[in-house]
Amino acid sequence: MKVVKLSDYQQFSSEKMKKNNMFQTERFFCDVYCFEPGQEQKGHIHGEQDKVYLVLEGQGTFQVGSEQQVLGPGEGTMAPAGAEHGVKNHTGQRLKVLVFVAPNP
Repeated sequence: MKVVKLSDYQQFSSEKMKKNNMFQTERFFCDVYCFEPGQEQKGHIHGEQDKVYLVLEGQGTFQVGSEQQVLGPGEGTMAPAGAEHGVKNHTGQRLKVLVFVAPNP
């Protein structure tokens, strides 16, 4: 059994948003996305995958389809397959987001 510590998967990069992979199979993956202030994951589409975002720390502007909303710790959203989605850390603080995607692209 693989056991992980969330604190081991929270590295940041000054260059761009950092994806820290916790779990991955052919059918699923789970990452912690770490954003420095001003960093973003530009809007994009997965044709066959659903993606769940859950904010661990900080605040970010989340886009799903044509909607945008600021989410904070303990809040989350889902981008269904085919919907454009993205995240921007619009604040001066770090943002950490737990991300689940299935099936694995």
